[in-house]
Amino acid sequence: MKVYTYSEARQHLAEVLEQARRDGEVWIRRRTGQMFVVKPEAATHSPLDVEGVNMDITTQEIVDFVRESREWITSRRT
Repeated sequence: MKVYTYSEARQHLAEVLEQARRDGEVWIRRRTGQMFVVKPEAATHSPLDVEGVNMDITTQEIVDFVRESREWITSRRT
């Protein structure tokens, strides 16, 4: 557990936040002895969980597009 003084935390905020991300938490002690903890927010969803777009095309149309693009690329190489 890493403990920073209030002044250290203020002067090196980016470092404090990175340390909290890596280690799960960082403690900050004020001159009065009062302690605070900084923790990263837990991810509630995957960054890959994105809303889809309805293009009104079928799976077969997508496969055909991919096939055509591959054929086009192959023909450009020769």
